[in-house]
Amino acid sequence: MSYSNAMQLLRLADLAASRHLGVSLEEVCQDFDCSERTAQRMMRALEEVFPNSVTVKTSDDRRRRWHLKEVPIARLSLNGANELEALEVAIDHLEGAGNTRQVDALKGLKNRLLSALPRGTARAAETDADALLEAYGMAARPGPVVQTNRALAEIVAEALRGPFRMLFDYNGERRLVEPYGVLIGPRRYLVARQPAKGAELRHFRLDRIRDASVTAEWFSKDPEFSIAQYASRSFGAFQDENEFGEVIWRFSADAADRASEWRFHPSQSFATLPDGRLEVRFEASGWQEMAWHLHCWGDAVEVVAPRGLKRLVEGDGSRAAVFP
Repeated sequence: MSYSNAMQLLRLADLAASRHLGVSLEEVCQDFDCSERTAQRMMRALEEVFPNSVTVKTSDDRRRRWHLKEVPIARLSLNGANELEALEVAIDHLEGAGNTRQVDALKGLKNRLLSALPRGTARAAETDADALLEAYGMAARPGPVVQTNRALAEIVAEALRGPFRMLFDYNGERRLVEPYGVLIGPRRYLVARQPAKGAELRHFRLDRIRDASVTAEWFSKDPEFSIAQYASRSFGAFQDENEFGEVIWRFSADAADRASEWRFHPSQSFATLPDGRLEVRFEASGWQEMAWHLHCWGDAVEVVAPRGLKRLVEGDGSRAAVFP
């Protein structure tokens, strides 16, 4: 059996074990994008590999269903680290948004995954997931986002795990870069150093990266670098050192309660003014993304600082009093 066929068989076993009623040929065709004849061959292989654990029954809809039982199939998982990484990223994102119910549910799922994996595999999966989570700066903002190519996301993840240098085309130029992390916002930016152009960190829009690959060249990351601290210098995903500084917003008394429920920035502080207004302070850059968000508050918010953001917001004559 080839490596790819073994991978498919393990995926099929995982599928048959996870569905209490079993899996049908039609579902296998859909999940594996294969013909019915191929699905039949896969089912025969499943029965041969797990002869004492596969049961075949006909369901109420007259479909034959295969169910795999009494096999610790999670221990055979080839993607423990990837699955754990996805859960960790989702938990971190939802915690930032204040969705405690979903966070608790995902944490329970994560714990079940870890308990099903062998100890050594679980420790390695946690290490890989933690490393990759640290490389992703979570910056959530309401509104549309640019979709990221799945193949590119896998390449970036592989490079970050190394860490290995990446090669790609960007704005008509071939680049060799050292990836440090990803900023997630309306657009996703790869934070990386381009040694040929100096030591400073640069941003590369993922939707503009073409023909990307991971090299075999390992590089030494700055041990003092933290993507969380780096991401906190921006309101969303965009950064501009010329715009970085203290931000002060004052919400009207009518909007104060609503505004107090928001996490505008990790460094924010609140103060209730004598007239009932709510003052919010934090340090960040990215005036355009701030203006996009402030627009939905209409005239319920006043920008005190910085002056550049105040001019940008007040220059918009279409501000309606609509609370988010």
